[in-house]
Parts: sequence; C-alpha cells; structure tokens
Amino acid sequence: TNTLQKAFEKNRIAQAFLFAGPRGVGKTTTARLVAMSLNGSDNPTTDFDLKSDSVKDIVDGKSMDVIEIDGASNRGIDEIRELRENIKFMPVSGKYKVIIIDEVHMLTVQAFNALLKTLEEPPQHVKFILATTDVHKIPQTIISRCQRFDFLPLSNTTISDRLKYITENENQSIDEKSLSMIASKSEGSMRDALSYLDQVLVLGDNITFDIVQDLLGVVPLEILFSISDSLHDRDGDKLMAHLEVIRNKGYICLLYTSPSPRDVEE
Repeated sequence: TNTLQKAFEKNRIAQAFLFAGPRGVGKTTTARLVAMSLNGSDNPTTDFDLKSDSVKDIVDGKSMDVIEIDGASNRGIDEIRELRENIKFMPVSGKYKVIIIDEVHMLTVQAFNALLKTLEEPPQHVKFILATTDVHKIPQTIISRCQRFDFLPLSNTTISDRLKYITENENQSIDEKSLSMIASKSEGSMRDALSYLDQVLVLGDNITFDIVQDLLGVVPLEILFSISDSLHDRDGDKLMAHLEVIRNKGYICLLYTSPSPRDVEE
C-alpha cells in the first residue's frame, strides 16, 4: 500500500502491475482502487473523490475506461487480440484506459504470447493490472514486465475486527469468541470469512459459540486435548472413543486399514 501511494505521489506509476496471492485477500479490490486513483480525478492521485461520477461508475462496473476481464472464461488468443485492438482507442472520460485481468494464469500460451507484445510496448494511455492466485503458472517474460506485489493472507485480528464492524452495522449480536473462530477457519481469506459469517447470521439472534463451532465443523479443543492425553497414556479404548465422537459429528472422514503383523507386535 505504501509503495503504491508513493508511486502516485511521485507520479512514477508503472505501465503494468501484477498482484499475486491467495484467494480473498484483496487483489481485485486493490486493482479497482488503483483504477480509481488513475481516473478518479483530473490527475492520478490516491486522494480521489468517492462521490465523483467517475469513481461511482468504476464501483458499479459501468466505466468505459476500466475493463475487467476474467482470465478463466476469456483465455484464448482471440480475446487477447480483440483487447489489443480496443486499447488503441483513447479513454472516453478518464485519463487512462485500465485493463484488469483476473486469474491471468488461466490464459493459454498463445494468449500470453499475444499479451507479451502489448506489455513490451503499451500505449501511454493504457495501464494493465494482472491478478492471480497461482503466479508460478505465469511466464517469466510476463512477470518481468510488471511491477509485482505479493499479497499475504490477512491476520485473524484484521478479519475478526472487520467482521465485528459488519455485524455492528447490521445490528447483529455475536460474541467476539465466535468471530475469532470464523477468522481462524477462513485461513486468511476475507471472502471465506464473509461467507462463513453469512451462514452463521441466518441462524437467528441467539447465536452462541457452540452453534458456530458446530456449523463450521471445527473440532472442539477439549476433544483435541483428550486425544493427546489418550496418546500420551497409551489408552487405545479412550482414543477410539474420542475418534468415534469426531466421526459421528462429521468433522472428518476416518479411513481404516488393516494393520501389518509388525504393527500388531509393536
């Protein structure tokens, strides 16, 4: 964030950006914010007016100067060739024509080759923003022509704070312990956390920690500690009883294989 802000302050904005990272960490959202910074005012700035018509058009997906492409469904060479023809035209209302290609790693080899020429000599009025969850599938020739930013998974604190903000604005009552569990279950993905929160909120007003734990399929810590104690005490019957509880709850699928004679002896 600091690097992008400094780039706009010093007017040293790259022709192409590559946002790489796991799902649900804000790559596409950041791409749209960069587009707003480019076209939200008369000159590129991160201090754009949220109420301006140009920014509202970008938010609503109506801007003629901000083109979002899904790399998974538009992965062929024909789509990239059509894009190359379209970017020759000047922006309609903004200063730049911003091309956002989501899941860019899904493009075919031929499509990457067609895109490469455009990235080598892009028109001055065009900015590319590529987003991917699998950067290793992108050719190095493409990566080397972009300013790369690696997005990290969000911390549990960041996610739980955001969930708390949402629930308060929605007038929903849910304890912080439950929100913390949702954040842990999401594994750094804000999108997953919001999806889990939606599932939880449909249950009604009296949402307890136990209800959230059952809904998310999280094994209670007490059972995990009991399993550890059983292993430590070499108590096979107690261990199998706890595993049976886990299986009956549907937390995991247990696979049983016949032990070898050596295992039986040991």
